[in-house]
Amino acid sequence: MQTSDILAVSAVPSQPLKLRRVTTADAIFDRLYADILSLRLPPGMPLQEKRIAEEFNVSRTPVREALLRLSEGGLVDIYPQSGTAVSQVSVSAIPEAVVVRKALEGTTVERAAEIATALDIDRLDAIISRQRSLAALGDTSGFHEEDEAFHEAIAAIAGYPGIWTILKTVKVQIDRARRLSLPVLGRMENVVQEHGWIRDAISSHDVVAAHEAMMHHLSAVIPDVAELRTRYPDYFR
Repeated sequence: MQTSDILAVSAVPSQPLKLRRVTTADAIFDRLYADILSLRLPPGMPLQEKRIAEEFNVSRTPVREALLRLSEGGLVDIYPQSGTAVSQVSVSAIPEAVVVRKALEGTTVERAAEIATALDIDRLDAIISRQRSLAALGDTSGFHEEDEAFHEAIAAIAGYPGIWTILKTVKVQIDRARRLSLPVLGRMENVVQEHGWIRDAISSHDVVAAHEAMMHHLSAVIPDVAELRTRYPDYFR
């Protein structure tokens, strides 16, 4: 995979196909980013430039570029003369990220409650149904993907899809912590219930209830982190 560029095609429903030019560094970044957020690469895991370069069959240059981008995003620690490792989850970054999520998702859920159609509610119902099935199977990875889809769908219903794009960069530390919380007994079921409350408020066009349900849902991550820090002390800083 020594080629300098790869053309990636992404399709958005009801919109024309869009071409996105992806460099080798982009491809490496995307893979490592996904692996870090999913905890396939856990906090503290060493990252060897040579091994990554060999896996992608590239020189070390695009690997370094990808690692620098991950470092800038707080996902990788680069130690001169010592090596590179997946960063610990930054506890101090989570409260601020929750504040940003509340501000932006409070806006999207209120707008969604104002204008949601029956088809929009069907879309939310389908996501919640899939989450319920995945929770029963104990599929935390699939469940998290549907959780993302639920919040992204609300932003799309509101007509503010760009807000979700912004939030994905803001909430990376939250996402890593939540991956640890999902195996906790009952947590996935609680998320499904909370999503149901949000869905019902949107369906009823109750703006106040929708906002309150979203605030309650987003606040749950703070006590989760306090508990997780005692369970996984090496994963947090």
